[in-house]
Amino acid sequence: MAKIRLNEDKEIVAHIRQGLVENGGYCPCRRERIPENKCVCQEFRQQCANPEFEGYCHCMLYYKEKE
Repeated sequence: MAKIRLNEDKEIVAHIRQGLVENGGYCPCRRERIPENKCVCQEFRQQCANPEFEGYCHCMLYYKEKE
């Protein structure tokens, strides 16, 4: 199973979490408020499904380690 963790930078985490609150749970880094952009966004879920993917989600809140 993939290991997904928060960004180590607490300032980034606080900033993104505040943006999520202000945007009703939608990624603050995206303009459109569509289901695909609700945190955890569809793009990152798809990336996590790839066992070879390692990296941050679009807004840098989460990091997925390679399996």
